[in-house]
Amino acid sequence: MRHQKWECPKCGNKDFQEGRIATTGGGLSRFFDVQSNKFITLTCTRCTYTELYKTHTSGLAKILDFLSG
Repeated sequence: MRHQKWECPKCGNKDFQEGRIATTGGGLSRFFDVQSNKFITLTCTRCTYTELYKTHTSGLAKILDFLSG
C-alpha cells in the first residue's frame, strides 16, 4: 500500500503493509485474557520498521471478547 503522506522514518520508503494487533491490558484484563488494547500497524516493506497506532474499542467489543475467552 502507498500513501502520499506516510514515509518510513528509518529508510524513506513510501510503501507499507497495514495490519492489526490486539493486546491485553494490566490487572484483571490480563488475568481474564481480555484483549482491551487494539492497534493498527504500518510496516515498511523495505526495512520492516513498524509503527503502532492505537484504536478505540467499544464497550460491547470488550464484553464479547471477555465472554468468548
